[in-house]
Amino acid sequence: MNLRKIIGSAIAAITVTLLVIIVPALAHHASTPFYDPETVVDLEGSVTRFVFRNPHAFLFIDVEDEQGQDSEWTVELGAPVGLRRVGWTPDSMPVGMMIKLTGRKSRAEGSQGVCCVRMTRLDGSPILEGGGVQEREQN
Repeated sequence: MNLRKIIGSAIAAITVTLLVIIVPALAHHASTPFYDPETVVDLEGSVTRFVFRNPHAFLFIDVEDEQGQDSEWTVELGAPVGLRRVGWTPDSMPVGMMIKLTGRKSRAEGSQGVCCVRMTRLDGSPILEGGGVQEREQN
């Protein structure tokens, strides 16, 4: 094999490797275009479904409105692989479990979605034992 073919093959291999690494990273998105950091909602409700699959886990809760009617809210969580690393499983949020959460409301008009949440049991205790969320200390 001559030197030109070796160099060409090496460049092609490096290019393909970089594309395989960079393209998935570019495909992921920030939450700000979809959820408004200025519109924070506090919700309290009962879990109706916990969908623990890629690319993001979703939690569905029934929240009672001012008129006493239940309405379903969708809570976008992180990727299951990240949730598993901190102890979450598909059974962490059983149907009927009562929770409180605070998060960013969806920008989509008429939707009842939220993300970037802080979530606890009604009494303020963490969802997972040993899974309390601590705020970063400010200097």
